Amino acid sequence: MKTQAPDSNPDTGTGTSPIPRRAVFLDRDGVINRPLIRDGKPFPPVRVDQFEILPGVTEACEALKGLGFLLVVATNQPDVGRGTLVREEVETVHRWLLQQLPIDRLMVCFHGGAAFGDPCDCRKPQPGMLLEAAEALKIDLAKSFMIGDRWRDVDCGFNAGCQTIFIDWGYEEKLNRDPDFRARDLLGAAQLIEQLEQTNDSST
Repeated sequence: MKTQAPDSNPDTGTGTSPIPRRAVFLDRDGVINRPLIRDGKPFPPVRVDQFEILPGVTEACEALKGLGFLLVVATNQPDVGRGTLVREEVETVHRWLLQQLPIDRLMVCFHGGAAFGDPCDCRKPQPGMLLEAAEALKIDLAKSFMIGDRWRDVDCGFNAGCQTIFIDWGYEEKLNRDPDFRARDLLGAAQLIEQLEQTNDSST
């Protein structure tokens, strides 16, 4: 697993009882950027010039940060482990991405997957990336959200104990379980979370 973070990565504190933080975990392709669609299935862009940040993403990230959430990207990039994509190309894209958006931590699983002889505990739907981020940044997973556009994202969120928000692009694949919420895009998900925050505030 590879972790990338901006220079302004938040201090996790040195006290014996740090206050648990809340986070919004974001899938990358289909949530932050427009995926490349082939035969009804999404594929990741491999170069910066192919990487198109979706409309509303910047506003959504700013809104979520304003609500006090950490932003953690958790992305599978198995083509690296399968030998069809160079790792340095992915890391170049991610260095650029960290300059564009207020992301606190970027977690990447490069493993090819068990079917390719490269098993791990970080490839979604396994919760390894979320668990590692939670330990490093003192995140309360039960008060956090996982937002994604694939069944793996939804299952990963459930496996980590997060609330889940599914963005439906109409891919030719089914979900294994129903998400907690659905949204049209990341901005819609951010607005949903803001509404939930307001509901919680009014009930306390």
